[in-house]
Amino acid sequence: MSGLQITPSAQYPFGCRIEGVDIRAGVDDQTAQQISDALNQYLVVCVSGEPYDSEQLVNWAKKIGPLEINISKAFQNAAYPQVMTLSNVLIDGKPQGLADAGQEWHTDMSYNLISGRATILHAHQVPVKDGRPLGDTAFRSMYAAYEALPSTLREKLDSLEAVHDFENLWTHMLARPGSMRKPFTDAQRKEKPPVVHPVVLRHPWTGRKCIYVNRGLTTKILGLPKQESRDLLDFLFTHQEQEQFEYRHQWRVGDTLMWDNCASIHLATGGYRADQPRVMIRTQILGDETRYRKANASLGARIFNAV
Repeated sequence: MSGLQITPSAQYPFGCRIEGVDIRAGVDDQTAQQISDALNQYLVVCVSGEPYDSEQLVNWAKKIGPLEINISKAFQNAAYPQVMTLSNVLIDGKPQGLADAGQEWHTDMSYNLISGRATILHAHQVPVKDGRPLGDTAFRSMYAAYEALPSTLREKLDSLEAVHDFENLWTHMLARPGSMRKPFTDAQRKEKPPVVHPVVLRHPWTGRKCIYVNRGLTTKILGLPKQESRDLLDFLFTHQEQEQFEYRHQWRVGDTLMWDNCASIHLATGGYRADQPRVMIRTQILGDETRYRKANASLGARIFNAV
C-alpha cells in the first residue's frame, strides 16, 4: 500500500495501525480504497493522527461507503446527522453525548436488514489515569470463533437463521443504573423492527464464514424450540467472547478506529469516572445489499424479510 505505513498488531492475532495519512488534509479515493482493503484484511484498523471535525469525518468516511443516520436521533451533529457524539461530559447537568454506547458485546447494525459494513470512531479526548489511557475498546474475531467450533456444530449452524432486534440492546442499556436513555418508542420500533440473518454469515467482501450472532442484539434462533434456541445462543455467546479471539484497542487522542461489523463483535470496557472526560465522534458505514445477497444467496429470500 504505497504511502501508507501499516503495522499489524504484535500483541493480538488481528488489528493494525496505519501511519502516513492526514485525514484533516483530505483522503483521496486511492487512499480510501487502501484503508478499506486493510479493513478486510485486519478487521480493526487504527489511523493515527490529530483530532478533526464532523465534516472531515463524513468527507472521508463516505468514500468507504454510504453512512447511516442512527435511529436514536440523539447527540447528532446538526449539519452532519450521520455523526453522533459519544461522551461522558456534562455541562450544567446536561449530557453532551451518548455516555453508555457499546457497553455490552454486540455488532453494530446487525439490526439492519443488510448487515452493516463498518463503524468509525474518532477520539477527541481520552481519559487517563497514572499515564495509562482508560476506556479501551475490546473486539473478538468471528472468523476465529467460527473456525474454533467443532465441525459437526459448524455444519448445523450453517443452515440456521437468527433474529436480531435493536430494541433488545436498547432495553439492556436502559436498565443500567444511571441510564439517561429514554424508553424505546413506537416510532423507533416501526423504523427498526426485528430482522433475520444467517447464524453463519458469508462475509460480503471476503467470502469467509463468520459467526453472526451477538449477545446485545440476537434474541432467538428460528426453527428451534425455545429452550434449545436459548441454550445454543448462550453457548455461542460464551464461545465467541473468549479472550483467545481478542484484539483490545488502547486509545490515543487523534486515533481514528474503524472496525468490521460483519466479522467482529465489540465492547466498550468503560472504567473511567465522570470527571475523566471521554469525547469521541462516530459514524457508521452501511452494508452493500448486492454483495450481501450474492454472498449469502444459498440461504434464500427469508433472510431479507423482517419478522
